[in-house]
Amino acid sequence: MQAEPKNPQAGNSLVGQEYEVEIGPVAHGGHCIARTAEGQVLFVRHALPGEKVVARVTEGEEGARFLRADAVTVLDPSKDRVEAPCPYAGPGRCGGCDWQHAKPGAQRRLKGEVIAEQLQRLAGLTPEEAGWDGTVMPAEGDKLPAGEVPSWRTRVQYAVDADGNAGLRRHRSHEVEPIEHCMIAAEGVSELGIEERDWSGMASIEAIAASGSQDRQVILSPKPGARLPIVELDKPVSVMRVGEKDGGTHRVHGRPFVRERADGRTYRVGSGGFWQVHPKAAETLMLAVMQGLTPRKGDSALDLYCGVGLFAGALADRVGEKGAVLGIESSKRAVEDARHNLDAFDRVRIEQGKVESVLPRTGITEVDLIVLDPPRAGAGKQTVKHLAGLGARRIAYVACDPAALARDLGYFREGGYRVRSLRAFDLFPMTHHVECVAILEPVAKGA
Repeated sequence: MQAEPKNPQAGNSLVGQEYEVEIGPVAHGGHCIARTAEGQVLFVRHALPGEKVVARVTEGEEGARFLRADAVTVLDPSKDRVEAPCPYAGPGRCGGCDWQHAKPGAQRRLKGEVIAEQLQRLAGLTPEEAGWDGTVMPAEGDKLPAGEVPSWRTRVQYAVDADGNAGLRRHRSHEVEPIEHCMIAAEGVSELGIEERDWSGMASIEAIAASGSQDRQVILSPKPGARLPIVELDKPVSVMRVGEKDGGTHRVHGRPFVRERADGRTYRVGSGGFWQVHPKAAETLMLAVMQGLTPRKGDSALDLYCGVGLFAGALADRVGEKGAVLGIESSKRAVEDARHNLDAFDRVRIEQGKVESVLPRTGITEVDLIVLDPPRAGAGKQTVKHLAGLGARRIAYVACDPAALARDLGYFREGGYRVRSLRAFDLFPMTHHVECVAILEPVAKGA
């Protein structure tokens, strides 16, 4: 991520300035809040609530609304602090993980505090009003002792430095941190040996290890004018490349997709197509959605931002032959995959385009169930207003960003829906990211 553009009206840069501060509450984004003696807000990474630290400014200037900083010395550590297991974690190093320095249970508590704060600030909801017990649940197999790291990331985007070494981006920077091994990478990614090869001429390499099969894939993004290397990795792998002119993904050799599994079905996921990164995520979220919606035979349902058809497939199984499911997805490739994956269901239709454009054109005026899994920015006020007008018995909202979720829940409330339940899952251990499933239902008349 690029640094924010400098305000021409701002004062002198404070980068490098150090402050001894007391660390306050966690904030959305993988940092905690502190204040300088002058009252200027600091967003401090590598710190934990309640600690006293020396914070060094990494971005900002005099008069700025806030400064970004790293905790470079911990003077009074939290009981939740551990030594980061990863040798590449810490101030100025890899930006991939936010909470390597916190015990696993503390990481989940911090994520829960962020969700609660966003719900209150943006939706005016307490955890009780959202039907949430305040916990963030670990994925199966991820509950490990402090100092151990789950290897969960089945898709890793490596950057390449000037010497051809594969690494990961530093926080809010284009600079590359060369690494020998990423601790959160899934075993199927690590066994490819990406970090051991010379990638001169490449800008980036994405490594994918399907959790539903033995499929392995690398997607190469060459620098302008560079030739592709001969890819010889430690395991069989298909190779794709990103086109210099069209930005599309093209097959070099092997399958142009990987095969994933969820709900007893195999899903084809084309290069660049979306599939949950944690091996347990697709199944976990699918079950949470179906348990919340309780589909009935004959129901009509919408699966919005449907990707390759995960929720549409689960719905199709449960609404039966007299039911109907419409999926809408903007990615042309994902739509092709979804149609392939759900070809056995006559009752499923997949439309390509943006939800806000396609949904009004369908002419649908009422529906029984809705699932939406929007991108990080959320669905937005107009789409939520449209959905609230369809009279669905229940709506499942899958969210990877608690701020976007909270905003949209506020819009749903304006449209006559209340949150029946909310569940949170730690499907991105060591990072600040968290996945939520909210189940909504209409407010009873007269309530």
